[in-house]
Amino acid sequence: MGERLDVGDRLLSYQDVLDLDTHEVPKHIRQENRGEFSWTEASIERYTSREWHLREKDRVWKRTWQFVCREENIPDVGDHIVYTVADLQYLVIRSAPDTIRAYPNACLHRGRQLKDFDGWCSEIRCSFHGMSWDLDGALKQIPAPWEFPHVEKDDFSLPAVSVGTWAGFVFINPDPDAEPLDDYLGELTDHFAKWKLEDRYIQAHVSKVLRCNWKVAQEAYMECWHAAATHPQTVPYAAFGVCQVDCYDNFARFVTPSEVVGPMTLGDPTTEEMLKATMDVRVDEELPVQPLDGETARDFVVSNSREKWRGLIGDEIDDWADCELVDNFTYTVFPNMMPWGGVHRLCYRFRPYGDNHRESIMDVFLIGPYTGERPPPAEEIKLDADTSFGSRSELGLVGNILDQDVYNMEKVQYGMEAASKKTVTFAQYQEDNIRWMHQLMDAYMEED
Repeated sequence: MGERLDVGDRLLSYQDVLDLDTHEVPKHIRQENRGEFSWTEASIERYTSREWHLREKDRVWKRTWQFVCREENIPDVGDHIVYTVADLQYLVIRSAPDTIRAYPNACLHRGRQLKDFDGWCSEIRCSFHGMSWDLDGALKQIPAPWEFPHVEKDDFSLPAVSVGTWAGFVFINPDPDAEPLDDYLGELTDHFAKWKLEDRYIQAHVSKVLRCNWKVAQEAYMECWHAAATHPQTVPYAAFGVCQVDCYDNFARFVTPSEVVGPMTLGDPTTEEMLKATMDVRVDEELPVQPLDGETARDFVVSNSREKWRGLIGDEIDDWADCELVDNFTYTVFPNMMPWGGVHRLCYRFRPYGDNHRESIMDVFLIGPYTGERPPPAEEIKLDADTSFGSRSELGLVGNILDQDVYNMEKVQYGMEAASKKTVTFAQYQEDNIRWMHQLMDAYMEED
């Protein structure tokens, strides 16, 4: 194939992967974006320590840009959502047709939450005593104002939190000195420009409580070489273990070649076997599609993906390289957002669940294309720790794959708590983006 995808001044080529012999020791596809990582181990206190959690809450969650919702979640003036990370909570509201604002979700009088749920309002009014603010945060009314001669109206506006938008996603940053979101994202906007996530909508949103630290959960999706053991049904159609890993400033990615034979594949699967694995068809069942004579699994998936997306975005799809139609482009935006590129619709988000460093929330979004008028966004479906992703038909086959990952997470957390070896050890290349995340986190954690 040798397809090439232009991302800024960097070019990707999968010819090295496509030419691999089965079981050949993989070579690194590219090296120049690796970065310099000085260590391969990290203390398990990052996942198990209450003290680390408290410092992380203060120095990471209060200082970084975080994805809180999509613009279509709050399309009209007065629409708002309540975003929670650990025990921090923010009110994100559309205050004007082209303006989104965010505030700590606390009344300036006695601290009561201003909003309990997502919804709509014409003003921001506290349910405790009725003190109210306009949507732009300006003080509107104090009941019994003679009781507050010491309050100056201009000084009693809701404190604003920085807001930014990219590709239809809404971000906030509680740091009053935060750099603009565009500067923070850097080259990421160029990587995603062709994929136009702003022209998609939330087809599904399923969140789930996990019994593990948020980093344990997130790191399960920041590398793919676990698939041979955790997702054996996927091995026939993806070259796990030879992902390309690239680390930038505030984002990283790995790219998994699909519908090719990789070094962790047992045997030499046929086109039919690869497509059965891709479509989750049992080995004793007939393949519901018929490839052309001599057509490879990769050719088949590329051709069908291109025509499917042609019906959604038109002939622009001819500008997409084959790899954008079949391979997995999995990005991580520090600290906790994971949007996928190309034809894939997935986007993950990870957060501490309440003020508990041993529990977290994983959000799974399907951000899909549409024709005609933008459909309304799917409502969030909230799952507890004992309800599986696979129980939700909205996620399709993805739910069952996610459950395989979730099965490991609680075991990882328990294992770390019991371990005599007080460090985790990272792979020297395939887990570079996990090392990147921890070293970037260190930069925040060590700041005054």
